[in-house]
Amino acid sequence: MLPPLEVVARLRPLDLVAPGTGTDRVTSGTSTLFAAPRPAPYAAVVAELRHVDHRTGRVLVGFGSGATRLAAWYDPDTGDVGLDITDAAIRTTTHRSRRHGRVAWRPDKLALTLTGTHVSAFCHEDARWVLRGRVDVKDLINTHDEHWLSSLKAGHRSESALVRRVHAGAFGQLGLRDIRLVTEADGTPCRDGSAYWLTATSAGPGFFDTAHASVWRFDPDRRTPGLDSLQHTGDLYFRRPDRPGVYGDHALHLVRDAGRWLVATSTWGDFNRETNASVRVTLAESTDDLLHGEHVLDTRELPLPTDGFRSVGVWDPHLVREDETWHVGYASASKFFKFHPCVASGPSLDALTLRAADTDRRATEGVTLLRIDGTLRVLASDGRDSPRGLRARFPVLDLDLDEVGELTAPYPTNLPWPTLLETEQGWTMVTFNGASTGGPLVGYGTHGDVVVMRESRRATSH
Repeated sequence: MLPPLEVVARLRPLDLVAPGTGTDRVTSGTSTLFAAPRPAPYAAVVAELRHVDHRTGRVLVGFGSGATRLAAWYDPDTGDVGLDITDAAIRTTTHRSRRHGRVAWRPDKLALTLTGTHVSAFCHEDARWVLRGRVDVKDLINTHDEHWLSSLKAGHRSESALVRRVHAGAFGQLGLRDIRLVTEADGTPCRDGSAYWLTATSAGPGFFDTAHASVWRFDPDRRTPGLDSLQHTGDLYFRRPDRPGVYGDHALHLVRDAGRWLVATSTWGDFNRETNASVRVTLAESTDDLLHGEHVLDTRELPLPTDGFRSVGVWDPHLVREDETWHVGYASASKFFKFHPCVASGPSLDALTLRAADTDRRATEGVTLLRIDGTLRVLASDGRDSPRGLRARFPVLDLDLDEVGELTAPYPTNLPWPTLLETEQGWTMVTFNGASTGGPLVGYGTHGDVVVMRESRRATSH
C-alpha cells in the first residue's frame, strides 16, 4: 500500500526571536527602552553581552506594559541568573532557581521569553541556549489581554555598559511537533512550486501551554534536506468564543476551501492538568493570507461527536471533504492521558455524526486522512504506551477504523504524526521526535527535531 521509509534528515530550527520579526537596538549605554507591541503573548528579547574584567553589577533585559515589568537578570560577578516580576499593584518578586540559577559557562547573550503565561530567563552558554529560570505569572498578570500586549515595551538596564545590542520580537521555537500538511479541502497538499506548506506546533520552554502554532514552507526537492529547506513564514493565534484574550492554541489543520481558509485547532494554549484539564476543537475562517505573517483569528466551537464513550477532551483535528461529505479525524481521551482515534462525517462541519471510534487503543493520536491509490485512508500513530503488539507503529485504517495495513517506517521517540506527501521523487514523510533542548530545567515539552523520511533506497534497489 505504501513503500517502506527511511530517515534521510533531522532538522532543528531553534530561534528565541522568530526571524524577520521585531526590532534591533545597538547600544553603548546603560539602558534602552523601545516599543515592542505584540498581538499575542509570545515574545522574546535578547541582549548581546560584552564582558569586562572589573566588577560590573547586574544586567537586566525584559518587557514592560503599564505598571508591570518582566525582567531576566544576570550577575557577572556571581554567575547568578533570575527573574524579577512586577505586577499591576507594583509589587516586585524575585525568583531564582536554587539548582539551575547559575551559569556553567560565561554567557554571551541573556534573554527573556514570554510564552503564554510563562516568563523564562535564558543564557546563551557554550554556543547553546540554557533555561535558567521560569515563572508562571497567570495569577499576577493577565498576559492574554490584548491591550496589555499592545502596550509592551522592551529594553535593558545595567550598571555598566555590558550590552552591545538588544533584539525583541515574536517568540520563535525551541522545537517543532504536530507537523501537518496545509491542504485543499479535498486533501490535496497546498504547494508553492516544488515546496509544500506545513503547520507545526512551535514548542516553548515547557508543557503544552508554552507552545503556539506556526506556518512553514518545506522544499523536499533535495535528497538530503538541510535547515535551509525549512522556512518559517507565519504564526497563528486565536481568540476563544467563551473568554476574552488571545491564546496560543495549536495541533491544528489549515485548509483552503474555495477562496477562504479554515483552521481547526486544539485548545492546548492554556491546558493545565491540575486546574484546566480540558481540550476541545475550535474552527476559524479567514480570507487573509494565513501562510505569511502573524494573524489573530476569531474562532467558534467545532463540535466533534463522542457519543457512546467517555471523553474528557478531543484534539488533533484533520479535515477532508469527499464529494459533498466532510470527514474529520481526531483523537479523544477517556482520561488524561489515555486516548484513541475517531472519525466523524457529515454534510457540513456543523452537522457531523460519529462514524467510528477505536476505544481499544489507548495511546493513538495524529489521526490523518490521506488518499492512497484513490481511496481515502486513515493514518495514525500508536505510541509506546499502546497495548502489546500495537506499540511504536503507524497503522493504516479505513474510514471505519478497521486496520488494513501498516506503514513500514522508523518510529522516532514520543508520538510522531504520519504526515506523508507524494513528491516527484516518491513518498516523503515529515514528522518529529521527542528530542528536548534547553537544559534540565525545561522538563517535558520542547520536542522535537523535524525528521524527514523517504522511500527506502534498499527497497527501491530491489
